Amino acid sequence: MNQRTLVFGGARSGKSAQAERLAAASGKPVIYIATAAVGDDEMATRIALHRQQRSTHYAHWNTVEEQLALGDAIAHNSTPDNVVLVDCLTVWLSNLLFSEHKEYPEIGRIEAPALFAAERERFLQALSQAKGEVVLVSNEVGMGIVPQGAISRWFVDEAGRLNQSVAAICERVQFVAAGLPLELKGHVGQVGHAGRSA
Repeated sequence: MNQRTLVFGGARSGKSAQAERLAAASGKPVIYIATAAVGDDEMATRIALHRQQRSTHYAHWNTVEEQLALGDAIAHNSTPDNVVLVDCLTVWLSNLLFSEHKEYPEIGRIEAPALFAAERERFLQALSQAKGEVVLVSNEVGMGIVPQGAISRWFVDEAGRLNQSVAAICERVQFVAAGLPLELKGHVGQVGHAGRSA
């Protein structure tokens, strides 16, 4: 069964660790698609920490770095014999938003970059047609106050829409809070269930 799983939650909820355990529990080789790009010192530190953690616990995983063409990366790497792990969708969404390096207004209508709709559609199509198992990590950013700035509101709206679209495609969906996964779709006993999350 080519099961697709979405694992989402807030910042430092344990969602990435949970997704990594689900992928590892499959017993198949894992292709880790990292969407983060080094934009500043803080992000460089975060990426280095993630790499170190993966090399410590999952040294045999293959890492593919793709900031924009996520659909192509999934289509190219997904096979019946492996698991593709994507971390994470909201960083990818941010990459698309700022792909043209333009300034956005704090008020008024936000015009998404030209490639946004095409890459989003290509990703959803690739996910629907994935040949093997896929585990995706995403942030839940819509549970706080409504942002004041137009670009922040646009991002929250689009992240919510993306999560809904991905959840509709996935056979399994978990929400992670305080390191604990809550099953929202699918059932315990399917491939990769890992119980508690650190």
